[in-house]
Amino acid sequence: MEDSENRVASLFIVPPVELLVGVVLFFAVLFRQKDLAILAFVVLGVGQGARFWSRFSLAAVKCTCCVDKKIVFPDETVTLKMTVENAKFLPVWLKVTMRLVEGLRLPSQEMPGSEEIGLLWYQRAGFEHRLVASRRGVHRIGPARIVAGDLFGFFRREKKETEELDVIVYPRLVPLKCMTFPRNDFFGLPGRKSPVQDPVYILGTRDYQHRQPARYIHWKASARYNRLQEKIFEPSKQEKVLLLVAVDRFEEENALEPFERMIEAVASLAVHFYEVKCSVGFMTNGLVHQGPSILRVGRDSTTPSSILDILARLDIHRVRSPGEMLHNSSVLPWGLSCVYFSYQRPEAQSGVERFFQHAKIPVTYILCDPESDVDKDLQDMGRSAYRLDEIRVVGAAGKP
Repeated sequence: MEDSENRVASLFIVPPVELLVGVVLFFAVLFRQKDLAILAFVVLGVGQGARFWSRFSLAAVKCTCCVDKKIVFPDETVTLKMTVENAKFLPVWLKVTMRLVEGLRLPSQEMPGSEEIGLLWYQRAGFEHRLVASRRGVHRIGPARIVAGDLFGFFRREKKETEELDVIVYPRLVPLKCMTFPRNDFFGLPGRKSPVQDPVYILGTRDYQHRQPARYIHWKASARYNRLQEKIFEPSKQEKVLLLVAVDRFEEENALEPFERMIEAVASLAVHFYEVKCSVGFMTNGLVHQGPSILRVGRDSTTPSSILDILARLDIHRVRSPGEMLHNSSVLPWGLSCVYFSYQRPEAQSGVERFFQHAKIPVTYILCDPESDVDKDLQDMGRSAYRLDEIRVVGAAGKP
């Protein structure tokens, strides 16, 4: 949609004015008024020439955009670079506007203005904007809108580029207080020697030992090395933790601020578990834009970034109930502990509690409702709970 700045000068586009100048030219020639005829001819010539010029103004005009970082944390800066090229012999006037969203702003709190420039033949120009990420999410930059015309700016034509850029803003990482979580460990901490090996966690391969069962043979590695190779497993029992986010009551209460604070706590806890070498999984019943809602419990190097990516895309809208999500899930290994984030604790007879009791999964509830009763019936059920305000360090600034 064009604004008032993009309207062209009416002197050369209003047909009555052009008709009037044509009539003046006719009578000037008829009565042999040389000076008046030259003036009228020049006016018509400039107008028609500018109109013809503008028809080719957008031809061979290219605008490319890029950002220096596609993944950032809140309050970090992103440099947006725009390059405009006029790959033809005809000079043009250009106005380039890049569409932004509120999550990426200029430090001055203003939306970036349009860049205007005149380009000669085969000339290129570049612009830069420094943007500050103000909130988590997947923020789309673009497409660029190009308004081009003759060098006088009398006639203008517009087009939109198809290129768009996505910048992912991870949740802010905040310091958390020390908490105790119920665990399902039988053989010690991660990395300790254990008489039991876990076939889920494969550390590598080695030459096959004949005393080992044949099911431990790694056939692909054996074919690669042309001799039998067996799998080397992680000692079985490293801690396995599932971070579960239920968005039900957040949507009902329209609790946007507590929801964002909860997301920051989940992200910080996921990074903490990874740093202490726990296997971390993630699950949510909320809407995840262009991403999975379930992440298997694992210990690979991409787990923290995968969880942060899901949290950046997570919306407050519910897709299904938490009980349905748990009962239909097939990614919960044995020996799992769960940290359950929700607005309020589920009822004792809910599908969530029945699932945890049946699966014998110890659960820690993190409740975002400041009026939640964290002590009711929890000891009898083998549960523990914290309010979100109790685990966040008050007055400490988070850092990525």
